[in-house]
Amino acid sequence: MFSHVKKKDGDFESFHVDKLRNSIARAMKDAGQKDSSTKILHQVLHRFKKKQGISPHTEDIRKNVEDVLLEQKLHSVAKAYLFYTKKKNPEETLRHYFGKKHDLPLGKNAVTVLQRRYLRRDASGKTMESPEDMFRRVAKHIASAEQKKEQIKWEHEFYQVLSTLDFLPNTPCLVNAGTKLNLAGCYVLDVPDSLEGIYDALKVSALIFQSGAGVGYSFSQLRGEGSRIASTGRAASGPVSFMEIFDRSCETMKNGGIRRVASMGVLRIDHPDIFAFITEKAKGRLQNFNVSVAVTDEFMKAVIHNKEYWLRDHNGKKTHKLNAREVFDFLCGQAWECGDPGLLFIDEINRKHPMKKLGTIEATNTCGEEPLLANESCVLGSINLTHMVQGEKIDWPKLAKTVNIAVRFLDNVVSVNNYPTKDIQDMCLANRKIGLGIMGWADMLLALKIKYDSEKALQLAKEVMRFIRKHAEQSSEKLAKEKGVFINYSKSNINKKRRNATVLSIAPTGSISLIAGVSSGIEPLFALSYVREALGGVKLFESNKQLEEIARYRGFYSTGFMQAIAKNGSIHGMKNIPKDVQELFVTALDIPLEWHVKMQAVFQSEVDSAVSKTINLPNNATIGDVKRAYMLAWKEKCKGITVYRYGSKEKQVLYLGEHLQQEHTQVHGEYSGGCIGKDCYF
Repeated sequence: MFSHVKKKDGDFESFHVDKLRNSIARAMKDAGQKDSSTKILHQVLHRFKKKQGISPHTEDIRKNVEDVLLEQKLHSVAKAYLFYTKKKNPEETLRHYFGKKHDLPLGKNAVTVLQRRYLRRDASGKTMESPEDMFRRVAKHIASAEQKKEQIKWEHEFYQVLSTLDFLPNTPCLVNAGTKLNLAGCYVLDVPDSLEGIYDALKVSALIFQSGAGVGYSFSQLRGEGSRIASTGRAASGPVSFMEIFDRSCETMKNGGIRRVASMGVLRIDHPDIFAFITEKAKGRLQNFNVSVAVTDEFMKAVIHNKEYWLRDHNGKKTHKLNAREVFDFLCGQAWECGDPGLLFIDEINRKHPMKKLGTIEATNTCGEEPLLANESCVLGSINLTHMVQGEKIDWPKLAKTVNIAVRFLDNVVSVNNYPTKDIQDMCLANRKIGLGIMGWADMLLALKIKYDSEKALQLAKEVMRFIRKHAEQSSEKLAKEKGVFINYSKSNINKKRRNATVLSIAPTGSISLIAGVSSGIEPLFALSYVREALGGVKLFESNKQLEEIARYRGFYSTGFMQAIAKNGSIHGMKNIPKDVQELFVTALDIPLEWHVKMQAVFQSEVDSAVSKTINLPNNATIGDVKRAYMLAWKEKCKGITVYRYGSKEKQVLYLGEHLQQEHTQVHGEYSGGCIGKDCYF
């Protein structure tokens, strides 16, 4: 029936039916009742028959044993069984796993992720800290940037927002704080048109990957395939050939690093090798890369008017013309087929770039939320919006306070970070870029009874992000008065003196939103009920608690209700569910693409860096839909866009049950919503 059970510590162990029978028999003996443990056992296991293949929690098994005993009028046995199991596990905590009491608001899957990836280990590989210890370690290290007399105060403030899950920084900070490894979530490196420069970038990349951060590159400086190399007289191999070397390096670093990492590869639309770049992912290559084409306003206008545009060589010299609409159509066809490439609207990025005097931005980090100059990094962190709701109202004072603490935290990370090279360190300390974002947006909307694809949701997005922006900028201004402005302030176009060149960025928050137990970034929910495939292939049934509560309250809940929803992950079109509930609990594939783009655009209007979001499309979406999404994103002044048509890749992190011809929707163990075709980082 099932081979494993999930324990309270979040880990899995083999299920032994004899152990369960013995515990029931023990309770019967203690209650002075005749042993009928085999009969009771069969009734308990029968309850799990409909969930065949799904590994239940030990608490689910215990509860079912109690229910069966009570149904059989064996009240004294139920009491003895409860006493026996509580005596065996005296705390509703993680004492068994971490060796100490732990009262943090962590879900069971969050604990699993923390244990597998975040908590520190000794030389033998044994976990040597609890989640509480981790948060204290991080808080203490980040507070060390403060004056000596202020460190204890800020350590306490930082610990409070971390341990309550009101705010979490990017993964490298949680894992590496207190060590000599990097704490920033993302970097962009220069890839010059020289063999020495290319391999220097490759070396620095490996050091960054080791710490769990991602790297973005523009390969636009590299000469096209077939171009003559003056020093050798031979033909160049082109940027795609070097991307394959970077890809293999990233693949090699998977085993030695703290997590799977990835890169962002960017090429300008006017590069001679643009077609080779566009088609590389569709060939099944560059699996450790997200790829985006940097398109200009000139190109997009040429697409609209069906005109030609010039390709240029590595010296900027015009080579030959292409029809812009034909290139755009071909690009969108590739994105429809495999989810890549995305687009970077490079002119919009540089129009809003606050450090124009330092140079032009050519690339972003892995997921696109951080356009950066070469040799820059950014530290990321996200506020848990679900904790900013009281009743059905937003707790604005708490949100303001959390923003203030989070900005100070991230600025301190810039100070205490260990950078991979001196050039990167100098650049980062001179600009002090931070990226404060949000997670749990879809959950906040549900708590406020607001439909995701609605004007009311867009208005609230504007209000919430404008509020966060106001307080983030004010916090940075206060820090500037206390600690000084960033070194390159005089070279910026920022009006008020601030501590940080940028303050806001909305990341996908894959892992940290799973730790917080909320939806990722600003993504809608992808499924309301599903089976999570945990590490090791163990399966666990999960469902949306808010939907379950409403179903019970309004009387349409029934046995197998959430299991039925797990067939396709959505309640859209289910006859027994009230229409208003169906409209409120929309999932990503229920939402028209226009609303996906509008939501990204409204957040972008209040964010000084960029916004990471996946425009999820149903499997039957057309290439025309991709074209509409890309064109709308440009017109709405997004800084980039990524689409993913469900089922267009052989491997993705979430599968609807119908897609698998199985009973349940299945998700990868570390999925937290949104990025079904691309991994969600940070």
